[in-house]
Order: sequence, then C-alpha cells, then structure tokens
Amino acid sequence: MMNVAKTSVIERIARVPAAQRLSGNADGSQPSAAPDVDEAWPDYQADAIAVLKTMREADEDMAAVGDPATWERMIAAALGTPLDTPDAFDPPASGNDPLHDDP
Repeated sequence: MMNVAKTSVIERIARVPAAQRLSGNADGSQPSAAPDVDEAWPDYQADAIAVLKTMREADEDMAAVGDPATWERMIAAALGTPLDTPDAFDPPASGNDPLHDDP
C-alpha cells in the first residue's frame, strides 16, 4: 500500500524553505526550529505553489515510468483545480509562462 500524507503537498513544500532559513541543520541558526517552522511555513505557501506550477507536466523520464495524465491530474488537484471541473487548469502555450517553460 502506498503511503498517503496527512498534510497537503503545499504545506509540505512550504515547510522546506521555512526550515532551511530557520534550522541550524541548514542555513538558519536555531538548534531546534520545529515550533518556528510550524509558525512560519504559511509565509512560504506562494513559493510552494510556484514550485507545483512548474511541475504541472511530467518530464520524459517521469512519463517513461508512469502515466502523465495521472500526474497532471494530481498536480492540478494539489493546486486546488482538479482537471475534471469546469475551472480546470488549461496549460498556457509554450513560451507564455515563465514559471513553466524551460529556460
């Protein structure tokens, strides 16, 4: 059985930069930053959403081992816009999304 997280992927991603900036195990100075990370992670939600938006489409390696359509639906659901709804995400044309297109 596959593990399923109890927290949203947005929260889990947002906790990473919060912890990096606070924890002495990374770039921060606090020996025990968990309580402050609990408080600070909401400040990094926009960063987490930007990360997820860059992951909307599977790359070639991912597509070779899984279903790209399932991946796209999972990311859309994490962003709060499931693909089977009227407000479903419609990816922008290539070259029109600096957070999405290759450099």
